Amino acid sequence: MNPPPDDRPVLTVQPLGWCVRVAPGQSLVEAARAAGVRLRSSCRNGTCRACLCRLVEGEVRWRIDWPGLTAEERAEGWILPCVALPVGAVTVEAVVQPGP
Repeated sequence: MNPPPDDRPVLTVQPLGWCVRVAPGQSLVEAARAAGVRLRSSCRNGTCRACLCRLVEGEVRWRIDWPGLTAEERAEGWILPCVALPVGAVTVEAVVQPGP
């Protein structure tokens, strides 16, 4: 018997091309960390902007009403992955921290 297909959204982190699955309710930062990919982050509540990155493809929704982005930044594709939940597959351009 074949295992059921994994229909969790995929997060692709560029420029390295890493792909990780995102569990329901997980932010992009949480999913990346669970897979061993360390995206830059600090507060994890959308205020410090340390995790700021560009959404290249896909769509996100927010854990909070208004993340720490201006309307212009949002229009240009900037997101805060610490409070971003994927709506399907997403690709981001992000700074990845070196691991221990």
